[in-house]
Amino acid sequence: MNYDPDARRDTPLSCNLIARIKRDGPLTVRQYMTACLQDADHGYYRRREAIGRTGDFITAPEISQIFGELIGLWSAVVWQQMGGPSRINLIELGPGRGSLMRDALRALRLVPDFLSAANVHLVESSETLRAAQTETLGAIDLPINWHPRLEDVPEGPTIVIGNEFLDALPVEQLIATPSGWRCRSVTVDDLDRLQFGEIALPPSGRLDIPVHAENAPAGSILTVPNFSELSAPLASLGKSAPLAALLIDYGHAASEIGDSLQAVRDHHHEHPLTSPGEADLTTQVDFEAVRTQITMSGSENAADPTLVVDGPITQAEFLGALGIVQRASRLMAANPIEAGNIELGVARLLAPQGMGTRFKALGVRSGRLPTLPGF
Repeated sequence: MNYDPDARRDTPLSCNLIARIKRDGPLTVRQYMTACLQDADHGYYRRREAIGRTGDFITAPEISQIFGELIGLWSAVVWQQMGGPSRINLIELGPGRGSLMRDALRALRLVPDFLSAANVHLVESSETLRAAQTETLGAIDLPINWHPRLEDVPEGPTIVIGNEFLDALPVEQLIATPSGWRCRSVTVDDLDRLQFGEIALPPSGRLDIPVHAENAPAGSILTVPNFSELSAPLASLGKSAPLAALLIDYGHAASEIGDSLQAVRDHHHEHPLTSPGEADLTTQVDFEAVRTQITMSGSENAADPTLVVDGPITQAEFLGALGIVQRASRLMAANPIEAGNIELGVARLLAPQGMGTRFKALGVRSGRLPTLPGF
């Protein structure tokens, strides 16, 4: 998306960032994303309830209750694969308004032994969203534990759910120039307006150029994700007890060249520099990089990895394997007045060239667990 500096919004965060850049120099894209999303005073996730029709975007759990219900029952099957341990950590990363967990726990009433074993943990840094989650889950007769980071969850058999979590992890970006790759930056122009620029690469070894980008033409943008804040704690948990994780997000199965940084405000896309702190900044998830970083994390012996990855497969394939069409048919029969809305919601989740294929599902499991359900 082209950037029109005159369309920019002078937000409280943009004023702070301009002053910071003028004082300390350009920001990397990772630093810019981190500030826009997590700044203590003006970060997007610190003060906005972003999800829902009155927010900036709608996620799958808000589209259909069946999404969360199927993931809840998926968790019960995984628990059984683990041997039905007497205690199980059920963790959700970035739980939004709590809709997915609410629907999952409702479906899990069919598996009372699982609910008796479950310790529910929500990994959430936003006080605004914590308040929304508290309200959504208020009727749940289970203790709910909140943590700012995944590594704060206690060890033990663990199931992790992350829907649209990976896309918000800050990334670095590189830009190809005639003299080689340089780091894409955010700086200011002569009129004190934010703009993209470029600076020298950081010290050798921190940002390796992958094979698929070696011959990229000048002007090409390379997004360099870092999933260590997910892969490292997953590996740590997986070393001490059985672990399974389900990660669903939009992105591409194979690494590719291109600028995938995007901003959404009030359900419309805008340029990432337009409204710092007031628009959601995300990137298309590089699932090949996710696979590589998770597989390598914590493994000393390639023949006996700590974590194994299943997928990615499309969201439509995953939900189809879990029986979404059959569940929708039963729900429509039980609620004929809502049948049209139920059908529309499921169609949106499965739509070819839409959520059904743009979104991918990835499974992560301890090396000695079997292939996860749906994969």
